[in-house]
Amino acid sequence: MKMWIVLLLLLIHSETVLCYSDGNVVVACEDMTPQHGYDPKTTDPPFIITADKSQFSPGDEVKVTLAMGFSEGKKYFKGFLIEARNAGNLNEIVGSFKLISSDLSQLLTCNNKRDSAVSHTSGKHKTEVQVIWVAPPDSPSSVQFLVTVAQGMHDYWVKIPGPLVSQNGAAPPPQTTFGGSIQSETTTSSTLSRSFTADGCGIEKSCLRDPEGCEPQNDAACHFLSFRAESNSVMFELSGPAEGYVSFALSLDKWMGNDDVYLCIRDSDRVDIKAAYVVGRTHPQISSQNVLKDRAWRLSDGVIQCSFRRDVHQPPEDLNRFSLDQMYYLFMAHGRADDGRTHRHDRQPLISASQTDMTGSPKEIGGSRSPLLMKFHGALMLIAWTSTVTAGVIMARYFKPDWPEQNILGQKVWFQLHRMLMSLTVLLTLVAFVLPFIYRGGWSKRAGIHPYLGCVVMALTLIQPVMALFRPAPDAARRYIFNWMHFGTGTAAQIVAVVTIFLGIHQQALFLPSPWATGLLAFTVIWFVLADLVLEVHRRGFLPVGKYFKNVKIYSEHINSEDKEEVVFVPDESETLSNESRFKNVVLAVYLCGNLGCLCVFLWTIIAV
Repeated sequence: MKMWIVLLLLLIHSETVLCYSDGNVVVACEDMTPQHGYDPKTTDPPFIITADKSQFSPGDEVKVTLAMGFSEGKKYFKGFLIEARNAGNLNEIVGSFKLISSDLSQLLTCNNKRDSAVSHTSGKHKTEVQVIWVAPPDSPSSVQFLVTVAQGMHDYWVKIPGPLVSQNGAAPPPQTTFGGSIQSETTTSSTLSRSFTADGCGIEKSCLRDPEGCEPQNDAACHFLSFRAESNSVMFELSGPAEGYVSFALSLDKWMGNDDVYLCIRDSDRVDIKAAYVVGRTHPQISSQNVLKDRAWRLSDGVIQCSFRRDVHQPPEDLNRFSLDQMYYLFMAHGRADDGRTHRHDRQPLISASQTDMTGSPKEIGGSRSPLLMKFHGALMLIAWTSTVTAGVIMARYFKPDWPEQNILGQKVWFQLHRMLMSLTVLLTLVAFVLPFIYRGGWSKRAGIHPYLGCVVMALTLIQPVMALFRPAPDAARRYIFNWMHFGTGTAAQIVAVVTIFLGIHQQALFLPSPWATGLLAFTVIWFVLADLVLEVHRRGFLPVGKYFKNVKIYSEHINSEDKEEVVFVPDESETLSNESRFKNVVLAVYLCGNLGCLCVFLWTIIAV
């Protein structure tokens, strides 16, 4: 019985997998997209679609041919889907088909219209297929043939625009080319004669730039977006260095998803300019509607530039295009592309600081590549683990003897300062740790090992105060064990935190300028190590500083106090003790000034990102 159940499940699964190779693609009738689980190709398709008539009358038959064109790759196709639609409303299927070769093609019922589409009967290789379209009595004035063709699971093209045919006496709409977006005009994208400039930004056109104030004509690293309203349309200019594509999107919020997207994709020695839309954090889906006019592009020294015009209002049936008479956040991104297919952007998109009126008065638009929550995350972690914790460590290690009899609220001065700095470190770390989860709405899957190390730092940070609550008395036998555990846990937390920060400053959400940001962080770490080393050598009496360190005696004794030490360095003269304390204060002051300077540079950089 179990064996028969397994065989039945295998048969059902097999039918699900193989059904599309038999051409039963009714599920794809509406959007003409095969359920392959991969994105369609956006390069020009290597197929030729022709019709034996350009005009027809109701009841006429039109022969439609799908054939292989010039291709450097595969010389065949496996699957296809052919439909005829109203050229004025591409969502409406028109007419019916007849078969010429039933061994290659079969009829489908789409949208409850019998024989309204034609598909393949098997996955065998084909170089040409022909079908007959029959014009219905209520045919619209013009009909557009659309074809989806598949060469394999990964290689397929959706809604390739075929020829337009019009009723006798009806004025045909603009003819379309084969390949590219649906209803793309016969006038292909032109080549820009010169680079874009920032002239007129804030006066004649609105501009979003990164770095702020950069000039796209002279600065190869400049990412530039400009737009200006002209009558019932908006003219866009987009420029930036990228391996594969530059893009921008209109969004209702500062989070990727349900956005109106426009891409300029490099394809060998030309640029494809496309409209798309994004549903959630997914790959952009290329629009099947023609929405772009006056397209032009330019390639120079790795910089992609393109311009196009778009009407302010779009047809009601195109729900994925936003009306341009509203206010939106602007996203600007770039990344790699292979064979016309875009990959995830290389850096965090540049996001405008506020919503912008697309048809409003021209202005300079400010933006940032780092969300505010992530800026606070980075700033708090830097303050905690490059400043407060290092000052607390130095205070505990080297300033115990300086205030032996002075108390604050019943505790030694050094201990109160140390506890205050370490408590501040725990508080800053806890707040900073929570912020990325609030921003992402959960765990980040694209941050590599950084969030895992962050969890380790957070755990060690919380262990320290818990451990301190159970600190034995100074004269207890277990105090020695506590001291080493406290020291080991704190040192491990500090090391892991520094490594985590090194990785964090190169995360997409907070990508600080490289390589100097890495160098500055390395200098901050070395600065602390040098200060710690100088104070340690000085404490052990190995640092000659003139006459103040001539007579130093080392005593090993038991001190019945909270800051018990096994070895105590006791100077012979009170003046020596005073000067030693003064020397340590100078070292601490120099260290804090240098540390504060590095921290200010980091915080300024985070604000500017």
